[in-house]
Amino acid sequence: MDLGLKGKAALVTASSKGIGKAIAESLAAEGCQVAICSRNKEDLISTATEIKEKYSIEPIWCVCDLHKTKDIEKTVEVVNKQFGKIDILVNNCGGPAPGYFRDLEDEDWTSAFEQVLMSVVRFTTLVVPDMIVREWGRIINITSVSVKQPIDNLMLSNSFRSGVIGLAKSLSNEVAKFNITVNNIAPGYTLTNRLYDLAVHRAKTSGVSHEEIISEMAKAVPMNRLGRPEEIAAAVSFLASQQAGYITGNTIVVDGGWVKGI
Repeated sequence: MDLGLKGKAALVTASSKGIGKAIAESLAAEGCQVAICSRNKEDLISTATEIKEKYSIEPIWCVCDLHKTKDIEKTVEVVNKQFGKIDILVNNCGGPAPGYFRDLEDEDWTSAFEQVLMSVVRFTTLVVPDMIVREWGRIINITSVSVKQPIDNLMLSNSFRSGVIGLAKSLSNEVAKFNITVNNIAPGYTLTNRLYDLAVHRAKTSGVSHEEIISEMAKAVPMNRLGRPEEIAAAVSFLASQQAGYITGNTIVVDGGWVKGI
């Protein structure tokens, strides 16, 4: 299937590794101009080099801390200057610190608010006006299955990622008439550094190894395995496509059947 993305300009946040990197590669494979950003310069250079070698596309990379408004503004400025537009915005970020309600301080809530919710607000605010002028755009937010079925010990993620889908649903109604879609992808347990870190954190309090924790995660999934970043990326590329132009305001769960609700 030709997704009709050749020549489109895409910005993927937190994309030097993990799910974000897989999304950037998937869009590059479809012929998109791709911009990536993260806090780690070395990882960005490595990922940009890989994408260029695989897809003969020269990505833009920007060092960007999602907690910082100025970094976000500079990233969008650089991408607009180089590409002349941003057709596709993929709002991705690492998960905030794990913890139960009683474990969290005010600064934990503030940091997670900036990272998870306000980064989406700020990037989206900067790209929507030009999308309206061009009457075409795709905004795709990477959230978590926790927006459908809250996960123990992830109070911050459960709270602010749910805020993202509320924002997306509201915004989708405002911009639909301009041929702009706004959707969310909610990944389940996926083989990333974030998953490994969560397993290590749980292992410290449960008395079992992190390998056992990861194995138990996989057993909890009806497909009896963890997801791959590439499988999340495939869903993103479809939502960015011309064919997905009538899908908006939705949250699509990619979790191997883990969520129990209908």
